[in-house]
Amino acid sequence: MIQNSLHNLLLTMALPSSQCNQPWEGQLGECGQWLRWTGEEVGDAAGEIMTASQHQEMMFVSGEAVTAYSSAMKLKSVYRALLLLNSQTLLVVDHIEKEEDSPINSVSAFIHNLDIEFKYVPDKFMNQYNGAMMYVWDAHYKMFWFDDHGNSPIATIQEAEQAAEFKKRWTQYVNVTFRMETTMSRIAYIFHGPYVNVSNCKFIDNSKSGFQISLNVNNSDHVVSIVTDYRNLKTRFNYLGFGGFANVAHRDQIIHFGLGTETREKPVRNSSVAFPFGFKINMIVGLILGVSLMILAFQWRFYLSFSKLMRWILIMVITLWFIELLDVWSTCTQPICAKWSSDMMSTEAKTSKRSKHSEGHPIALPDVVITSLPSSGAEILKQLFFNSTDFLYIRVPTTYLDIPETEFEIDSFVDACEWRVSDIQGGHFRLLRGWLQSLVQDTKLHLQNIRLHEPSRSKLTQYSTMNKDKKRRLKKRESLLEQKSKMKGSLDRDAEYIRDLRRHLIFYPSARPVLSLSSGSWTLKLHFFQEVIGSSMRALYIVRDPRAWIHSMLYNSKPSLYSLKNVPEHLAMLFKVQRDKDKCNLNSGYAFEYESLRKEISDPKSSPVSLLAHLWLANTAAALRINKDLLPTNYQLVRFEDIVNFPQKTTEKIFTFLGIPLSPASLNQILFATSTNLFYLPYEGEISPTNINIWKQNMPIGEIKMIEDICWTLMDLLGYPKFTD
Repeated sequence: MIQNSLHNLLLTMALPSSQCNQPWEGQLGECGQWLRWTGEEVGDAAGEIMTASQHQEMMFVSGEAVTAYSSAMKLKSVYRALLLLNSQTLLVVDHIEKEEDSPINSVSAFIHNLDIEFKYVPDKFMNQYNGAMMYVWDAHYKMFWFDDHGNSPIATIQEAEQAAEFKKRWTQYVNVTFRMETTMSRIAYIFHGPYVNVSNCKFIDNSKSGFQISLNVNNSDHVVSIVTDYRNLKTRFNYLGFGGFANVAHRDQIIHFGLGTETREKPVRNSSVAFPFGFKINMIVGLILGVSLMILAFQWRFYLSFSKLMRWILIMVITLWFIELLDVWSTCTQPICAKWSSDMMSTEAKTSKRSKHSEGHPIALPDVVITSLPSSGAEILKQLFFNSTDFLYIRVPTTYLDIPETEFEIDSFVDACEWRVSDIQGGHFRLLRGWLQSLVQDTKLHLQNIRLHEPSRSKLTQYSTMNKDKKRRLKKRESLLEQKSKMKGSLDRDAEYIRDLRRHLIFYPSARPVLSLSSGSWTLKLHFFQEVIGSSMRALYIVRDPRAWIHSMLYNSKPSLYSLKNVPEHLAMLFKVQRDKDKCNLNSGYAFEYESLRKEISDPKSSPVSLLAHLWLANTAAALRINKDLLPTNYQLVRFEDIVNFPQKTTEKIFTFLGIPLSPASLNQILFATSTNLFYLPYEGEISPTNINIWKQNMPIGEIKMIEDICWTLMDLLGYPKFTD
């Protein structure tokens, strides 16, 4: 909102931090001192674009700039929203919130234009709001302003010398000052051109969560709803009905910026019309004729005087006219009734919006689950959710966030067990259900209950056992002291990770959990998450080209991931009968797609490429079959290659699935990760559109053909073309 001494400023009493134009206090570094970044707080001054989206000719942009002001001003929020309704109508709303003991008592806006020299003259909008008008080539461009209390102060029109384009020139600007008597103030500015007619502008809702403004543009009513508690995802869902920042109710639709449109149900009024309007007119005319005939007959029978008869007729005509006027007023939909219908529409819009959330329409905030085969690139989605005000990205498992040990064994790499809905409803997996419910439904309490302490000898021993496969392959044997030191350092990092999650929830308590599951076993168990989490589950299943996946497992690191994860041992354990564990077997809970892999494992001549190809085929085919029963609102398949090659389009699709617009910050992070060669996947290296296809150069053509022969049916279904044709 505030830029420098000739743009927009907060006006306050003199502060020690004021650099010029006292008692005005603007942004840090004002008065042409932008390069004084070493000054107190100036180096950290910044603004943040919260959202930017477009729907046809409408555009909405909003941002927060509170960090660009001195802490002495004691401001909570300086939030500006700009809505371009059409090419000639712009709505700008400033939301300013301050502390109770803030010295701010006024807000002043300096509005001017450096591109076109013009002259402002005072103007009045519909004899209600003060404004200004300028002439540009004989066309009238107008602006007016008002706050949430209906105040519209008279502006001061001034001139000043402005340095621009390596020269100085005179510019004219409008200075509007509003009193800020409460801790929160909202000010609307409307700019429109000569070819639009704006009328009936006012705040119709002004709550702590947000506000609504109704205005009529060219005889078309608009109701604009904007959330000001924008960092609270639950508030946005409750106030707008979706996870965005603003919407516009226009005609028969509601435009949700960042997500699309929704058809608006027309409100049904209690005073329903029993008969059509034309039928009423015919009835009334017939009634008048009938009464007239009766009066003539009455006169002929009793010989009434003409003057007395006319008085009775006049009284009856006035009565009938008054009845008809009331009927027309109650059913009028024509432009002549625009003001009345606009008021009714605004009231009905507020009522229907509030009742939509209270009458059997609970708001389901998204709980995200990410699953894939290991090394499929799902880790790149961290760039979308990490450090977000709306989400809490949680890796599972870690040292302190481990899956509890139960009678149902979850393999850390992959398994062939599918958990059916009947098994879940039959009372199985109770310990896992309780653990997952605690982690998702009460994340803050779950994290607080994790004990972070100095690792004991038993903890170190347990940690050593968990990592024995990896340590067994170390070329150089380390001393016990060095191993303990490394384990302790790893545990300290995991403990700090839990503390970071706790701190994130303190600042953003409504952030929704995003569970990133590292084991491929969970790809067959999304029905379990559906039963525990409910309709709020949003599962993202990440798949990858089998040729790129096998190349990543065998060739992208030394030693290979195939060896580090001891894949042959994991595959051998898939079909081993364990009587002491309630593990799925060939007769119960076993995904039949794994039968081809079982036969391949029993073949002593099988190669690692063939084993991995059959594993990809079995796991992916089983996951597609099992998860097809999930609703499209709860499950989405995403190709890793689409995230890298088309990051904006793919991430917009993901966030639409989540019911939340893609923020500029998240988009910037995923674009950075996929285009700069600076983002690294574990055991794989940097990610870019070129590097994800490195298998075409490094893999022997015979291995590529073997993979395609094994996996071609599913590759074709997922849109992966052949390379060896």
